[in-house]
Amino acid sequence: MSGHSHFAESIEEYLEAVYRLEREGPGVTTSGLASSLGVAPASVSGMLKKLAKDGYVQQVARGEVKLTRKGLEVAVRVLRRHRLAERLLTDVLGMPWDEVHSEACMLEHAISDRVEAQLMRLLENPSTCPHGQPIPPRDLSDPPAFGEPLAQMPEGTHARIESVTEELPEILRYLGDIGIRPGVEVSVEHKAPLGGPVTIRVNGSTHAISLELARMVTVRTA
Repeated sequence: MSGHSHFAESIEEYLEAVYRLEREGPGVTTSGLASSLGVAPASVSGMLKKLAKDGYVQQVARGEVKLTRKGLEVAVRVLRRHRLAERLLTDVLGMPWDEVHSEACMLEHAISDRVEAQLMRLLENPSTCPHGQPIPPRDLSDPPAFGEPLAQMPEGTHARIESVTEELPEILRYLGDIGIRPGVEVSVEHKAPLGGPVTIRVNGSTHAISLELARMVTVRTA
């Protein structure tokens, strides 16, 4: 796919979203894509028909699609450049991690093969974005699997934060303010019943966060 027209960028964004949803499971549906992209289901249906006709996706079940090899190549390229752009913005330009997603959404379409290679050298071959999500390999192999959601950890668990799966600025800003970032140690102090808050200890301080928020943080136990 050549050029950087608005329509070409829209196709790239759809394929990137399909890639993300495929790996978050359980499948890629019209409603899931509409929610992820913030567009109407009717718009998604029309775009999926176009993507299927052009060989980027295929239908695997009623209402579900998956990437073809052709679609996977585009999705991986765009997502790699998105997450490398986020690394550039945080590691080199010093931008806060809650501000880089929207900027990277613009940059991802303009980065060439040559610039991507230079970014990898400059950033010393990073494996994740600033939010801990993996930079997909160029060979199209699957990146390492995510850890477990913090919400699923029992009381008394000690773990290391791996990633934050939601990139809304207000969520990242709050989590950063209380010390929740990739690589930080965290312990589960208490889990309230009936979907109540999860009380965690991080950097010597205790915080109660909602169960919904705890689902957005993945961790790995020792």
